[in-house]
Amino acid sequence: MSDALKHECGIALVRLLKPLEYYKEKYGTAFYGIQKMYLMMEKQHNRGQDGAGFASIKLDVEPGERYISRVRSNHSQPIQDVFKQINERISEELKENPELADNIKELKANIPYIGELFLGHVRYGTFGKNSIESVHPFLRQSNWMHRNLILAGNFNMTNVKELFQNLVELGQHPKEMADTVTVMEKIGHFLDKEVMQLYQDCKAEGYSKREASPVIAERLDLAKILTRSAKNLDGGYAMAGLLGHGDAFVFRDPAGIRPAYFYQDDEVVVVASERPVIQTVFNVPFESVKEIDPGHALIIKKSGKVTMNQILEPTVKKACSFERIYFSRGSDAEIYQERKNLGKLILPAVLESIDSDTDNTVFSYIPNTAETSFYGLVEAAQDFLNQRKNNYILENRNTLTAETLQELLAVKIRTEKVAIKDAKLRTFITEDSSRDDLVAHVYDVTYGVIKPEDNLVIIDDSIVRGTTLKMSIIKMMDRLKPKRIVIVSSAPQIRYPDCYGIDMAKLEGLVAFRAALDLLKERNLYHIVDEVYAKCKAQENYADTDVVNYVTAIYDPFTPEEISDRIAEMLSSPEINAEVKIIFQKVEDLHIACPKNLGDWYFTGDYPTPGGNRVVNRAFINFYEGKNARAY
Repeated sequence: MSDALKHECGIALVRLLKPLEYYKEKYGTAFYGIQKMYLMMEKQHNRGQDGAGFASIKLDVEPGERYISRVRSNHSQPIQDVFKQINERISEELKENPELADNIKELKANIPYIGELFLGHVRYGTFGKNSIESVHPFLRQSNWMHRNLILAGNFNMTNVKELFQNLVELGQHPKEMADTVTVMEKIGHFLDKEVMQLYQDCKAEGYSKREASPVIAERLDLAKILTRSAKNLDGGYAMAGLLGHGDAFVFRDPAGIRPAYFYQDDEVVVVASERPVIQTVFNVPFESVKEIDPGHALIIKKSGKVTMNQILEPTVKKACSFERIYFSRGSDAEIYQERKNLGKLILPAVLESIDSDTDNTVFSYIPNTAETSFYGLVEAAQDFLNQRKNNYILENRNTLTAETLQELLAVKIRTEKVAIKDAKLRTFITEDSSRDDLVAHVYDVTYGVIKPEDNLVIIDDSIVRGTTLKMSIIKMMDRLKPKRIVIVSSAPQIRYPDCYGIDMAKLEGLVAFRAALDLLKERNLYHIVDEVYAKCKAQENYADTDVVNYVTAIYDPFTPEEISDRIAEMLSSPEINAEVKIIFQKVEDLHIACPKNLGDWYFTGDYPTPGGNRVVNRAFINFYEGKNARAY
């Protein structure tokens, strides 16, 4: 994406179902779980590079032995740093005690990070500062094994303030108002209650305090705890948790906004944010990796028993479509095909923009994630060209010569790698004009492949703010001196803020919103802005379920094409010689291409939870009142 967005996070969970000796004998290492966790996290580094964390739990240890280990990093390469720390610690222990290498029991007892249950997380910071304290997994400690809670997740809650206040009313004193802390403390509250109730039950049945501990572990009802904890959650989430004695869970929001996949056999249970990660790391087929159902939790008991439990009533599934367009790895079989379809479906609009003149058009893309939709676009263009050839041959079959046929068949769709993204340029000068000049050189171009009569069609996966297009891409493309530059977005116009993970919380940052405002001013319709503000302001104290998204009225007077044309004008500087056009995917075609991920609130304003309407309401009020603040 030319406009870099921070979004999402990635989770990885591995539960070994066999004794560690089994993995040593079969795979030659007692560190099998750690190695798989490294691969699972590394293959999800696309989901977060601000921080990474790892936690492990040893099952059935003796009192006094450490059974929880955790390491976190917010270094520039956090995954590598996490596993460097783990490796150094293990190597140090083995160097001092080489006899441990072949004694699995002693290895487990004396070396940290070796265990049967692992949780990993990669993070983009969308809430709070990027300090080490913000890096998952979070740990809630207790001297009672069952009350230790480790939590990591891919989520944003729209109602953090409400959840925080709920904790205060329960008598707690949370250390900060962050969604992860609030969710963890809420789960922890009901975990404490459940453990204490089970202890009282055991006591009444005649168990001693020590005898009660394994009974509590066996009877602990994680589904009940999660159901109580999740009652007021509003947001998109896939959260994973470990309890100190060895239970684990992964819980997904009722609309399925955030993704979570799992695989199970007789050796392991595995969960990740992306299907191909599990396929590759464990060498299993597509159909063996299942999706955790929306509103459900995958619960893994210490015994190894695995169940899928409904925690909240599932709503209409609104899985995030940005997962398919951009954020998830394109190696997923379904995602790869969907991205190709996004390119194919936008061809008719592209042909219209170039007057169907494919002979004098070069097709290219913005590296790297737009490459797959580029293949789809070019395949569709080739089909169009082949149809044109077929029609010509049929119409001229009686006069066609071998020479003209050869010339006809030689015509091909022209594709070139025109845009080249340089290594990340660092803005070391803070003065605005200098910074702008550096941004202009984020991309370089391939010279000598464009003729003056050519159209240059270049596809990106989406256009959010338009900054890089204006400051870099369009200027660089214009140096090639094409007749026309057509920028194609495989996603529709992004019109509304996201509050479920993608870092776009402010309306005024969206180029489609700015274009609509510009059109309202030009057509003497700016009174609509005042009317929308008045309606949003009147809803400030409404319950979330009663809030209506009136911001849609900003776009209602205009067709998508009118807004696209205005965006093209706004992103074209006076010194640009080529005609500039911008084309966006239609929402209807997005749904055709990505039929399983219908979450489209950033394009349509149709938020999947009540909190979304409150967020867009607040975002508009902040814009109107000139407040530089997040809407959630």
